[in-house]
Amino acid sequence: MELSDDDKALIADHIARGEPLPDRFRWTLFREPREAELIWPGKTSDVTNVVLPFQSIEQIDEPRAETGAQVADLFQLGSGGRQGGGWSNKLIWGDNKLVLSSLKGGPLRREIEAAGGLKLVYIDPPFDVGGDFSFQVEVGDEQVTKEPTVIEEIAYRDTWGRGRDSYFAMIRERLSLIGDILAPTGSIFLHCDWRVNSGIRFLLDEIFGEEGYRNEIIWHYENKLGTGWSGKVFDTRHDVILRYSRGRDYTHHAVVEATKVQKLQPVTQKIEGKRVWLRNDDGSRMYAEGAAERPVGDVWTIPIINPVASERLDYPTQKPEALLERVISAATDPGDLIADFFCGSGTTLAVAEKLGRKWIGADLGRFAIHTSRKRLIGVQRELKAAGKPWRSFEILNLGKYERQWFAGIDPTLPAGERAQAAAAKEAAYVSLILEAYRAQPAEQSPPFHGYKDGAFVVVGPLDAPVNELTVAEAVDAARRMGAGRVDVLGFEFEMGLAPRAVDEAKAKGVAVALRYIPKDVFDRRAVDKGQVSFHDLAYVEAKATMADKKARRVTVSLSNFAVAYRQDGLDNLIEGMRPGTKVAVENGQVVKLTKAKDGTVTRDVLTREWTDWIDYWAVDFDYASRPETIYETVTQGDGSVKYVPQWTGRYIFENEWQSFRTRRNRALELTSAAHEYTTPGRKQIAVKVIDIFGNDTTKVIGVEV
Repeated sequence: MELSDDDKALIADHIARGEPLPDRFRWTLFREPREAELIWPGKTSDVTNVVLPFQSIEQIDEPRAETGAQVADLFQLGSGGRQGGGWSNKLIWGDNKLVLSSLKGGPLRREIEAAGGLKLVYIDPPFDVGGDFSFQVEVGDEQVTKEPTVIEEIAYRDTWGRGRDSYFAMIRERLSLIGDILAPTGSIFLHCDWRVNSGIRFLLDEIFGEEGYRNEIIWHYENKLGTGWSGKVFDTRHDVILRYSRGRDYTHHAVVEATKVQKLQPVTQKIEGKRVWLRNDDGSRMYAEGAAERPVGDVWTIPIINPVASERLDYPTQKPEALLERVISAATDPGDLIADFFCGSGTTLAVAEKLGRKWIGADLGRFAIHTSRKRLIGVQRELKAAGKPWRSFEILNLGKYERQWFAGIDPTLPAGERAQAAAAKEAAYVSLILEAYRAQPAEQSPPFHGYKDGAFVVVGPLDAPVNELTVAEAVDAARRMGAGRVDVLGFEFEMGLAPRAVDEAKAKGVAVALRYIPKDVFDRRAVDKGQVSFHDLAYVEAKATMADKKARRVTVSLSNFAVAYRQDGLDNLIEGMRPGTKVAVENGQVVKLTKAKDGTVTRDVLTREWTDWIDYWAVDFDYASRPETIYETVTQGDGSVKYVPQWTGRYIFENEWQSFRTRRNRALELTSAAHEYTTPGRKQIAVKVIDIFGNDTTKVIGVEV
């Protein structure tokens, strides 16, 4: 490094004034890169290394037991799942950066290696800057436009917050983590378009090496509408899929397609060094039928999903199954493990299941996870009906550990130290929740933390459910202080708390509202903009009936489901409406608003019956039979890591029967098939209901058999 005295003085002057150095010093002060590299402001090679425990919130072993009896099935014949053992597929709700980091360094890594390693990653990250990430939710015969949650939308927008710089920073960290967990024989297929494909190619070269490049695949779709004759550019009718491998010894199978025209081929033979066209007995030239198939090249002509296709789910960015079938068939063998960390509506996972591959899927969106769950159960049903094997899958999240991480508490600390850290952060946590709820702090008024619109506010714990004692203490305090309303906020609530605790408080003259705290509160911008929405805790009523007492056969029926959503600023929404229709939430009901040209607005309630709110419900006939165990990471004195099993105090919901609405079949059964118990006694039955917006409510009921 050679610097003149003037250069040194200039550098010192800029540093003293806190100003950036002129660009010409970039290569003078720092080592030149060894090769071409994509550079942007703030670029770093740092990646997230936190390891959070995964919590299992649901297990789906059999798509649906029509009789309920525990009879021999495909699982017991060894095709996988709880009964037969082996790998269970994973559907994970959470930030994929934290998911990847926890897969890389956590105990699930051992499961991945035991399953043969991760052989394929297909990702289709959001690359449509300014895109609309809303999707359609059906209520009765109407379609509701479901906007993404604030945290989902900010995640999408952050991808492009500073233009391509933000996108490249986001995707580079995830690609680096993927490279660390991909098997040595594995491949990655990354879906992108003209906006980012040139930069993505540089990043893939950085992480997998130029020698890891395999293909740039053009997905050509002929059936997309364009500008026609009026456009000033050629219509865009393709996306790009970049394929890289971890090493040279990677799986690749030729993929064939039917030839459009089966041409006749001349029949020739080499005679005396010359190739001669053979002739028939009548002297005519001899032909043979040409090949009916040909190997596929790097241009794949596959139509986009048409509006009436059976696989269409009205989910943004949904890709056709034929596209994923080609990717998976080319890069894996049956039984291999694949992953999609932007899984959306679950196309990759559904195709993997149909092709006999193991899978991991992850997405930030609650509704994406719910859409995938229904789709994958549908695939299980298809395979079961056809007599083909399927695998169980479990739904995981990072739960309270993700919340602790967002709140600045290291979830990997020993329990005692973690509790101390949480206590130190409690004031900041409570202040954040009150600000998001737009409540004022209540000074020296325990157990209350704040007040809003004449109601006292209680903020539940960061890492535990709000229980009956918390509500009872708040009600008693409100009575002593002559207050008539209490809002209790929590990330989780003890099962069965609603409506029992609400009714008991009402009998004492106190109106209690139980409201969920959304993950959006951890994004400062959402709080600053007042965009965090708290919704009321729903409750479900269900009953168990002895269908056959002697045979110990029980059915479960839904009898009520109560939910209340609120949409702030409805008047502003109406004022800003153009003539036409829009669906909104008003007074806890989904309402279709129709605005005429003269400005008059009519309202039509779509959720006329309590059943209209339900999209899906499921039953676990033997709840509390499977405790939930997590593995906490403990660093030993010598620096080694040990995974310590720990019961969370919860039980895994084992989905044994379910009914749900689909795009083509809107009917919902309200009574389950009969379940036959093999032993007498008191049984605990869990009923899970998921509403049309993807939020779930669970209730446990008892029955004596």
